[in-house]
Amino acid sequence: MAVQKLYAGSKLREMRSRMALSQKAFAEKLGISLPYLNQMEHNHRPVSAGVVLRLAQEFGFDVTELTTGDTERLHSDLREALSDPVFTSGVPAQADLRLVASNAPAVARALLDLHRAYRQAHERLASLDEALGREDRHATPSPWEEVRDFFHYCDNYIDAVDRAAERFAREAEGQDLVAVAAQALARHGITLEIRDSALVRAYDPETRVLTIAARAPEATRRFQLLHQLALLTQDELLEAMLDLARFQTPEARGIAKIGLANYFAGAAHLPYTAFLTAAREMRHDLERLADHFQASIEQVAHRLSTLQRPGMKGIPFFFVRVDQAGTITKRHSATRLQFARFGGACPLWNVHQAFETPGRFLRQLAETPDGVRYLSLARDVTKSGGSFAAPVRRFAIGLGCEISHAAQVVYCDGLDLSGRFEPIGISCRICERPDCHQRSVPPLERRLVVDPDRRGVLPYQIAP
Repeated sequence: MAVQKLYAGSKLREMRSRMALSQKAFAEKLGISLPYLNQMEHNHRPVSAGVVLRLAQEFGFDVTELTTGDTERLHSDLREALSDPVFTSGVPAQADLRLVASNAPAVARALLDLHRAYRQAHERLASLDEALGREDRHATPSPWEEVRDFFHYCDNYIDAVDRAAERFAREAEGQDLVAVAAQALARHGITLEIRDSALVRAYDPETRVLTIAARAPEATRRFQLLHQLALLTQDELLEAMLDLARFQTPEARGIAKIGLANYFAGAAHLPYTAFLTAAREMRHDLERLADHFQASIEQVAHRLSTLQRPGMKGIPFFFVRVDQAGTITKRHSATRLQFARFGGACPLWNVHQAFETPGRFLRQLAETPDGVRYLSLARDVTKSGGSFAAPVRRFAIGLGCEISHAAQVVYCDGLDLSGRFEPIGISCRICERPDCHQRSVPPLERRLVVDPDRRGVLPYQIAP
């Protein structure tokens, strides 16, 4: 596979801006000419190995940040958005999309916001009765989508919240985390009660009583306790993060606050440094990590995908959770694989098969249309309601990394990494594979050839 050149102009500009350096001063510190820096900042030339080395030596810069971040996400999201039939002129070339994503990320985000507003207006018109009954007819993003994109473009790593949670966990080191959290709440005049309850968690601000359902699994009870602890003791930090995010609606801000409290709970339960160390030692074995930290497999898998602290990064994983209809309910990727913002995941991906083999880990060697190869792990997750009458929620989770990191993951053992890789895509409408037997809709970027006298797997052919 050819070595990919590194274009990171926006990252260089962002770094120089943070340090309040002029182009001339920055070029001098990097030991290069001013024109050369200018060309790199505008992606006319790739970042050389010498510049990467100087960034690390002179500024202590985590050079892995040059290859991660918004560019891949923006490129993937732009490609999906511009595949919408509303754009009749077709999808721009991949090189052009990458240029926009890397050189003009603000323009890319504005276009994504515009497309999202169009989709919502279109969906409202499709249910006209409901739309006419609304007082607010402005095409604002749904709160859920706005919060989803906030975490998506934060790389699902919130440094201030993560470090605050780790400080709390460090103070509780060697002690029972539940007991320490209960003591912290008691110092604020809050009583913890674990008893039979229809609600998993309920806090009454008048009586200052926090109730956690006894029927919930132990990992869930601990998580919910830490969640409420974040809301009650870390409110100033959470509100400051929400102020920076500038959400458009109170509903989005409220959902984001729940998300940040969840983040604190997960980071306190699985503190960054201790968890990263254990993950490396146990070769990212989900069951061993879950047992070691008394967490659920889903909590462990999700946490692995957030280990993106600058200067102390773990393996870049993708993590996704889907329901039985194939709808993505959680998604994050620190890899080059980016999930579709709308619709479900590729049907050839092993995460869908997890429902057929409950209680088992499924392994898959997969390759996306861009030629990148992945190790993908999938397993079903069942969430009992704790009683016969309570509904059972079923999901499947997927966790994976690029094949270059597979040797550090226990699930690659025994697999032939030089053998066949399953071809998967992002979503059918932007997948270019011409011969996929599971294709649900034609690719919007390609011309179709329809011959009524010939029928293969599909009722049409995709023109080259």
